[in-house]
Amino acid sequence: MSAAGLALVTGSCRRLGAHIAAALAAAGYDVALHATRDPAPEPWLVEAIEAAGAAWHAFACDLDDFAAVEALVPAVAARFWRRVDVLVNNASMFDAGDGALPDAAALVAHYRVNVAAPIALSTAVAGQGGCAIVNILDQRIARPHRDQLAYTLSKQALAEATRTLAAVLAPVRVNAVAPGLTLPTADYAPAQIDALAAMMPLGQLPTPQAIAEAVCFLVGAGASTGQTLYVDGGAAQACFARDFVHLGRD
Repeated sequence: MSAAGLALVTGSCRRLGAHIAAALAAAGYDVALHATRDPAPEPWLVEAIEAAGAAWHAFACDLDDFAAVEALVPAVAARFWRRVDVLVNNASMFDAGDGALPDAAALVAHYRVNVAAPIALSTAVAGQGGCAIVNILDQRIARPHRDQLAYTLSKQALAEATRTLAAVLAPVRVNAVAPGLTLPTADYAPAQIDALAAMMPLGQLPTPQAIAEAVCFLVGAGASTGQTLYVDGGAAQACFARDFVHLGRD
């Protein structure tokens, strides 16, 4: 049993969530990993958690299934024989929908996964006596563009939920991290990434480690709640007409 406590990180078997889980393990937390289905952590993540001496287990939960969402925190607590102390709401639904106004179905689908599920998990962790919740947002909420509007609106709603839950769930602390472009997908060309980095006010994109460090900081920031920390190379200070995938191309 880890001395720091138990952390549940949604969407943590790969990509950014995996880096957050690894950082929490290094900080002394046992970690509950999560994936929508068939959770299989990347090998490097398992090695990092075990090298830190932390316990771990992976859980499958479709965040669009409210019954499954309600069962997740109790299942994690039962598996580890202890309460969930820290929750990181990292998993998100993202549907491109570039430049088009979303229909009602798209809006509801994004809200269910990106807002309703994190709120339900947060209230469950608070009910168990947890101490810290960190929501992963997106730097675009500061200066939104026209692309992926359903996703953007859901992240804006989660940002407001962060401030509201900080008041409602106190003394449980609820904060957020708003990353910029961090782990590009195959949709980006290598030269495009360099061009995008040059567009940032700081001349660089954030690293996964920087995002994970911000999460760990907020987990331990005992006098802070309702705050959003932007880790984005300064992207939130600039105005971009479109999503990054459309910028920096020849």
